[in-house]
Parts: sequence; C-alpha cells; structure tokens
Amino acid sequence: MDSILLQLSPAFSPKKNRLGELDALLNQLSPRSVAVELRNRNWVEGDQLRETTGFFRDHHVTLVSVDAPDSENFTVMPAIDVVTNPRVAYLRLHGRNERGYISGKSVAERFDYDYSEQELEDLHERVNRLEVQADEVHVVFNNNRSNYAPKNAARFREMLGQTV
Repeated sequence: MDSILLQLSPAFSPKKNRLGELDALLNQLSPRSVAVELRNRNWVEGDQLRETTGFFRDHHVTLVSVDAPDSENFTVMPAIDVVTNPRVAYLRLHGRNERGYISGKSVAERFDYDYSEQELEDLHERVNRLEVQADEVHVVFNNNRSNYAPKNAARFREMLGQTV
C-alpha cells in the first residue's frame, strides 16, 4: 500500500497547535493512505500521547515511528511504536547521531549515522512488533550521509529474508 508521508515542523506543537488543524488536509488527501511524522516530542509525552494516538486512530492515519538519537531535545522523537492504522505502520530511521541531529547545519550532518549490525537487529525486533499489529510495515532509512542508507537498507532486507 502506498502512503503519502507528511513531515511536520518541530514548531507544530501541542502548546501552540491542535491536531484538528490537519483535518482539512487529511480530507483533501482522502482516500489515500496518509502517514504523519511529528517532529515535536511533546505530542507523544505524558497524557498527550493518548490524545495524539486517538486522533490518528479516529482519522485512520498512520503515526510514524522513528529511530533517532536518545535525547530529551524537543525535536527528537522518542521510540514509540504505536500502530494507529492497522493497514500500514511506518518506521523512519534517522540514525543516532545526537550532536548532528540537533545542531547539524545540513541534512548530511543531521543524518550522519551508520547503523551497526546489533542496531539493525534491534530495529528488526521493532519491525516484528509492528507487523503483528499492521498489514504492512514500511521502513525507510533516512541516514543519508555517504552510502549509509542504501548499505543499511540492503543489510536490513537480508535480515528480513528479502531479495536484495
């Protein structure tokens, strides 16, 4: 199933915004499958998590799970694997370079990360948990410095038993 990915700015926050602001756009994109990547961790912390996942479920929209650095910075989403659309789950892998992610001046600096074999195994476990709840799991490597994304994606596909 194809999905349209919407990546929201970290400035889109529950302190200043409401998820209902997405209604008009989601209606325009309907009946296409939509996945939304939030980039402000306040959407998924504390009591806000229940409201956020409820909105996504009610709208049949996929809340994108991410792999990112372990950081408390508001722009770094935590690893939360909640399936809000049983048709498709979506996992974006940004790498774990905290300094580059937060202060990188270019995309290459921000996503400068080469996943280790053990980290890929850990991600494989996350995908296994997601696929129990969703018909499809889309995994996208966004660690786009050098050849990291295609190299890691090829190795990951081997782990999944897919032809590379």
